[in-house]
Amino acid sequence: MRTAVYAGSFDPPTNGHIWMIQRGLELFDRLIVAVGNNPKKSYHFSVDQRIEFLRASTHSCERLMITHFDNRYLVDYAKRMNAHYILRGIRSTHDYEYERVMRHINSDMAPEIDTVFLMPPRDIAEISSSMIKGLIGPAGWEDIVRRYVPDPVFQALSRG
Repeated sequence: MRTAVYAGSFDPPTNGHIWMIQRGLELFDRLIVAVGNNPKKSYHFSVDQRIEFLRASTHSCERLMITHFDNRYLVDYAKRMNAHYILRGIRSTHDYEYERVMRHINSDMAPEIDTVFLMPPRDIAEISSSMIKGLIGPAGWEDIVRRYVPDPVFQALSRG
């Protein structure tokens, strides 16, 4: 069985994240979406909220598992989950440079795990969770943000 791990902070999940999950399910027999929790980072939403956003924004299927991990290397988590692939998205040259280095480090740690890169479509490729949070506030923000996040996320952002 081809199992992949797609990990991120998902704070909040964007339509780009949902696109990656949909493509991951097309490519792999099983996809584990792992919400990362770094104690050195501050998050707008709790791990439980981020997991719930992802569950509410994706179609439930037995091939999709949404969970979390913390205080471990992603490649070690992938090994623990019996995944042979790590799925990563590339939005920019900056992402590419970072992900290229991480792919080589992960390969040094676990050569049996391959990294698969996907590039989202242009209309959602430029949007990150950090950018979404930065767009909130000015008059009319709802019209802008609504197009970049799944409805459950938009509803939570609208409530403040």
